Amino acid sequence: MALIDLLGVHKHYDLQKILIDVNFHVDEGERIVIVGKNGSGKSTLMKAVSGQLSIDDGRRITKQDLEIKMLDQVPKFEADDSVRQAVERGLQELYDAKTRYDELSLQLADNFEDKLLLKEHSDISSYLDHHSAWSLDDKIERILVHFNLKHMETKPVMMLSGGEQRRVALAGLLLQKPDVLLLDEPTNHLDVYMVEFLEELILKEQYTLVFISHDRYFIDQIATKTIEVEDGALREYKGGYSDYLTQKAEYIRTLQKQHDNLLGMLKTENEWFARGVRARLKRNEGRKERLMQLREAAKTNPAMIRKMKVEVQREEKHFNREKSVNKQKMLFEVEKLGVTLGDKLLIKDFTTRILQKDVIAIVGPNGTGKSTLLKVLLGRIKPTEGKIKQGEFSIGYFDQHRELLEDSKNLIETFCPNGGDRVSVRGSNMHVYGYLKNFLFPREFLEKKIGTLSGGEKNRVALALLFTKNVDCLILDEPTNDLDIPTINILEEQLQNFPGAVILVSHDRFFVDKIAKKLFVFKNHDGLIEEEYQLYSEYLEDEKELREVASIVNEAQQSAPKKEVPKEKPKNIKLSYKENEALKSLPKEIDDLENKIDEINACLADPNCYEERGISDVADELTAVEELYETKIEALLLIEEKVEAIEAQKL
Repeated sequence: MALIDLLGVHKHYDLQKILIDVNFHVDEGERIVIVGKNGSGKSTLMKAVSGQLSIDDGRRITKQDLEIKMLDQVPKFEADDSVRQAVERGLQELYDAKTRYDELSLQLADNFEDKLLLKEHSDISSYLDHHSAWSLDDKIERILVHFNLKHMETKPVMMLSGGEQRRVALAGLLLQKPDVLLLDEPTNHLDVYMVEFLEELILKEQYTLVFISHDRYFIDQIATKTIEVEDGALREYKGGYSDYLTQKAEYIRTLQKQHDNLLGMLKTENEWFARGVRARLKRNEGRKERLMQLREAAKTNPAMIRKMKVEVQREEKHFNREKSVNKQKMLFEVEKLGVTLGDKLLIKDFTTRILQKDVIAIVGPNGTGKSTLLKVLLGRIKPTEGKIKQGEFSIGYFDQHRELLEDSKNLIETFCPNGGDRVSVRGSNMHVYGYLKNFLFPREFLEKKIGTLSGGEKNRVALALLFTKNVDCLILDEPTNDLDIPTINILEEQLQNFPGAVILVSHDRFFVDKIAKKLFVFKNHDGLIEEEYQLYSEYLEDEKELREVASIVNEAQQSAPKKEVPKEKPKNIKLSYKENEALKSLPKEIDDLENKIDEINACLADPNCYEERGISDVADELTAVEELYETKIEALLLIEEKVEAIEAQKL
């Protein structure tokens, strides 16, 4: 069912055309992501969908009484609200509906044939179903816990940071579940565990959703349709991010084929035009005009095709994950590092070595100490315990405060502080515009003051400036925040080509998977850090599986018969749905893990294999697989014990 239609919509600001004759439709149950470069019109389109923005031409049609709600970039709250009150504000209608439903249920118990009461009861039941509002108190508790707001629920919401306020606002909107939910960068200020919860909630509750995001795994998990905004037009692709890449690559191939056909037509037309006099006859003027159009298209199409090819290739290119550590210079040697700030233990007993070509992502939940570790490496925070030995090398640092930039300077002054218009980039002398266009800046930006740029534009400038520095090590704190996907692609390409070490903090799973060769994982709030050599997304999947296995083990232990229980037969023992599924899947998983263990042991016995993969990496992998194997064995044994107990009670 169509909920919102934009038909022939135009929107411009001053002389810049943002949307040109676009059509956009939202059907019930769709989850639509809007992608495109910063400044292409994504937010303008979102505001046109919401009705907050007046359009210059065209029509906006919505279903009658449609409830549309949008997550503001800067949320607004009642001044005296606590966190819990702010989350609950907007839910009163749902609470009132549940109260009325209970009243009607009691009345119908004595008067079950009253048609008016039955009709109202049915309508309210449908309303509560649509908003998933049958157990609001439980849902509030769950969302407060998963968004890490529970411990501050009585705190005034105005005392929170900007990121925390965004989480409060998002929680409230999700609980309200409007007919259409509009979210602009919903994963900003969420750690990966919060994003995982958000994904599960959106899919389970079947929201109708229009959103903007640079989180490519989130897009792939959530979106049923991708809308790309480019040059004032919209292009539609089915599915999420991986589908978008596949379909866009096919579109580029089609463009190339069309261009080849165009060249053939152009050759024929040129031969005709060269024949002379007849081309000047009035009856051929239309054909002549068509020739001019063909010539123009032949000039412009190849550039567009090349540009689009580069964008797709940036995404499809696999990065080199070889770990050659021999003869590498040591940058940091960390011994039994401990950091306590106030009464909070952030880092405990951490020992590691960081070498000149290491590419390390520091990951984990919000507030565990990731940025603190960066600042310790930078020498901005002194460790409470242990020591860090540092070699002789230079560091380039990027953080969200953009400390490299001065608002009063324009781009030319920023990149050429000593005058001129040339910049040195890793030994190459380039014109500053030639360099900045690689970061998607048009020529007219060169004279703009830094202070007039948007947050995303400032981040692009800061990153571009960072890569002009002659440094041996890059340290980056959340570099993808406020960047669009094309700019993240450029950042990834720059980092993959950087010859030195890279140490970064990020919650962006796709970005970390593409860049990092090693992970420093803050697992909990206990200060312990683990080193992992695997893709971050794989690590998270393994962690999730271990949690599920632990849950099964716990469930089995809780319900399994106690051995000291008297001879009396246990009653009503049965397997849960999760245990039944585990009983089916665990034997195959255990067999697979046994084969994997044999394969790794074979590698450890083969010098060619372990030298190529790195003996420490192979050994670490063996330890991880064996731990998972033992956990699954334990889970299966507990479930089989329970099965035996069930069989016994039948006797």
